[in-house]
Amino acid sequence: MCGIWALFGSDECLSVQCTSAMKISHRGPDAFRFENVNGFTNCCFGFHRLAIVDQLYGMQPLRVKKFPFLWLCYNGEIYNHQALQKQFGFDFQTQVDGEVMLHLYERFGIQKMASLLDGVFAFVLLDTANRKVFLGRDTYGVRPLFKLLTDNGFLAVCSEAKGLTELTHSMSSQASIVPFLPGHFETFNLKATGKVESMELGRFHCCTQEPAHALYDAVETTSGFDEEVVKSNIRLLFENAVRKRLMAQRRIGCLLSGGLDSSLVAATLVKLAKEEKLSYPIQTFAIGSEDSPDIMAARKVAEHIGSEHHEVSFSAEEGIQAVKEVIFHLETYDITTVRASIGMYLVSKYIREKSDSVVVFSGEGSDELTQGYIYFHKAPNPKAAAEDSVRLLKELYLFDNLRADRTTAAHGLELRVPFLDHRFTAYFLSLPEEMRTPKHGVEKHLLRDSFKGLGLIPDDILWRRKEAFSDGLTSIKKSWYTSLQEHLETQVNDTQLEKAPKTFPHNPPNTKEAYYYRQEFEKLYPGRAKWLSHYWMPRWINASDPSARTLSIYTPDKDKDQ
Repeated sequence: MCGIWALFGSDECLSVQCTSAMKISHRGPDAFRFENVNGFTNCCFGFHRLAIVDQLYGMQPLRVKKFPFLWLCYNGEIYNHQALQKQFGFDFQTQVDGEVMLHLYERFGIQKMASLLDGVFAFVLLDTANRKVFLGRDTYGVRPLFKLLTDNGFLAVCSEAKGLTELTHSMSSQASIVPFLPGHFETFNLKATGKVESMELGRFHCCTQEPAHALYDAVETTSGFDEEVVKSNIRLLFENAVRKRLMAQRRIGCLLSGGLDSSLVAATLVKLAKEEKLSYPIQTFAIGSEDSPDIMAARKVAEHIGSEHHEVSFSAEEGIQAVKEVIFHLETYDITTVRASIGMYLVSKYIREKSDSVVVFSGEGSDELTQGYIYFHKAPNPKAAAEDSVRLLKELYLFDNLRADRTTAAHGLELRVPFLDHRFTAYFLSLPEEMRTPKHGVEKHLLRDSFKGLGLIPDDILWRRKEAFSDGLTSIKKSWYTSLQEHLETQVNDTQLEKAPKTFPHNPPNTKEAYYYRQEFEKLYPGRAKWLSHYWMPRWINASDPSARTLSIYTPDKDKDQ
């Protein structure tokens, strides 16, 4: 996890540039560099480093002697960099995985470069020889990237939107900060005047079915969709997704809520760590109140897999105190995102302060990919369910990926999410729609069934019902969101809520909780409400709140009957 910042075509004073770049210093606590591009006026890079690989050569912008005209600033990991190096015979100067991007670009150009990458990334690549700037972002937006392009030729880029807000004060009224679209690249011309012009926006990966030959190297595809073969392929691709993410020179840990997704990740991680003979045990981290469903389930999983387990105590009072900090880091006022971020923010703080784990695995992306949300039981047909799964994946960068990135990066941690491995997702999305739907009253049935009978995790965890992270933090008797809403009832009055559509015409809040989040967001980021296009809400159900516990189909004990 690092922080990148770049500015092209602007004559902003140095103090504004440095102040803007420093706003994301939390993303890279190990080192900082601010560098102007030689011979190019008004071009500069800022980089905050979290050192994970190649302690010696890992600073950025990354440059190598073979391509002195290329400047690369990126945040992410390229898991297939060694395979690409071997395949194309590249002569690497460093051990930095991102160096492969320079070689690929020089040989094949930007689109093929991006399409060959297996990893998560957000990058800015400057080609001074051809006066071009390129931006790109991974398939699901696991790594963040924001851009600011004005109508008079200024381009600014940053890992978080907060690093760009200062720049808009002296720029054109047409300047707007927007998230860069996942799975896309964009090409800009750097004119002789120093100004920037957008030339092309292209797509290199998409979150739908992709050609099998390009993705599924080791899986069995000749048997079609035989159920046992499919389940074997799911296990193989998932294990490979975890294995490739072991790439690190810092200690690896794992968030563990005790739900299906984080439990599968943690168990597979512990298994592979033993096979790879890592010099330390895998640490797992759970957060919740003493009687929370998550804490009890996570404890059981940790005992089963033999991890070095840590439990972080959570109280509603502590969560309420963290709300403003969390909104600052999130840069959103989405209801479910804020709620779910509190626990993740606090457990990440504990990891940074009380452990030596720096790389942290989690189970993000599984619910969207494998139809894990309870509302999928109400899908009118398999086709509709499959379409909504793809929609959720496309919107991950606005919700769960944003939450997971910001809450960990706030404390200088690097997050890794194997369920969003694009080989794994492409295979799963290529399966028949009927195979992917909930079955026998159980969501994510295919994923669960794929790991049945292996003893990887306890059976009751394998078939444990979906429990949202924000709902599982506290007692079944009184959930976290209920405590939060009760408190916020005292912070917003009825008159404010009645006037909400006029006060906040874009995405007007319809509850006091939503109003409070929006109010705090506007204090921090005035006039930036359109960073969020819409609230996350369940579909096919007349829901007024995103929490699963408010849905009529939520049955806490249903998993006991499976």
